[in-house]
Amino acid sequence: MRKLVNALFVGAMLASVAAFPAKAEIHEQVIRFSSAGSEGSPLVIGQRKFAEIVKEKSGGKIDVKVFPAGMLGGDMQSVTALQGGLMQMSVMNAGLMASLAPNFALLDLPFLFENAKEADAVMDGEVGKIFAKELDAKNLVVLAYWELGFRNLTNSRHAVEKVEDIKGLKIRVVQSPIYLEMFQALGANAVPMPFPEVYTALETGTVDGQENPAPSILTAKLNEVQDYMTLTRHTYNPMVMLFSKPLWDKLDQDEKDLIQQAASEAAAFQRQTSRDADAKAVEALEASGMTVTKLAPEEVARFREATKPVADKFSAAADPALVKLMNDTIQQVRAAK
Repeated sequence: MRKLVNALFVGAMLASVAAFPAKAEIHEQVIRFSSAGSEGSPLVIGQRKFAEIVKEKSGGKIDVKVFPAGMLGGDMQSVTALQGGLMQMSVMNAGLMASLAPNFALLDLPFLFENAKEADAVMDGEVGKIFAKELDAKNLVVLAYWELGFRNLTNSRHAVEKVEDIKGLKIRVVQSPIYLEMFQALGANAVPMPFPEVYTALETGTVDGQENPAPSILTAKLNEVQDYMTLTRHTYNPMVMLFSKPLWDKLDQDEKDLIQQAASEAAAFQRQTSRDADAKAVEALEASGMTVTKLAPEEVARFREATKPVADKFSAAADPALVKLMNDTIQQVRAAK
């Protein structure tokens, strides 16, 4: 019986790899795929998995070269390069797309999602399709949604156990207005900054702290320059996997289908990798000497209340129908528990 199961598994794997017949119109080419992720992070592991899948499906004709750690420029530089057809692919924080399509700011609303299941329902459903259509009009093709995960706060000054502990801290935030206003509402001095610059800024004291998912904190070795982490889980970060529309339009349909299928497979792998890494990263950071604080439920409620005006402001600026669709989708998942 075990031999039969193994044979079926191998057969399924071979069928997946051979999803594109020899007659498919696949040309030899190199795809440059950038991100700001650190080597070894779930984000870069996902990139390398995508490269592996594409190589297999294309019979080695398509070579995806991965450029992590902002090697090809920061996120916004990458967006410009994608729009201009100077680079094929990138994956980045979906909230950063708000500068092109304001509705994307909804994804960064504080305390929007309680768990990853709610986020998946939103990103893989009609809301995600609407977001993709908005970026298509901006010369960007959305292939899939990955994740960075739930973000937590770190700093080098003192443990943060309540809202008042954040007051006066200089906190690096994502280059997005909602993050700036969120941490200002909590009493911090928020400093927008590209991720590749964060380690040095923390090391030199330019900023006191930052906020990122635990796996990102670990792989970027921020624990070397940060002493305290609080599991605020204040925002969940979907990541948007993008392809340059000018270059996408030059691909044959078989090539588009291959890349799209590989992106979907890599997305499922990357999300699971990220979720598996989260709890392990918290344990590893604590073992490295960081003081890890878990907020009491009543403090989480106070954090949510302090940031509610920011959530209300950005919700009001978005498409009301989209806000309703997103909230309805989240409530459906909660009701199904």
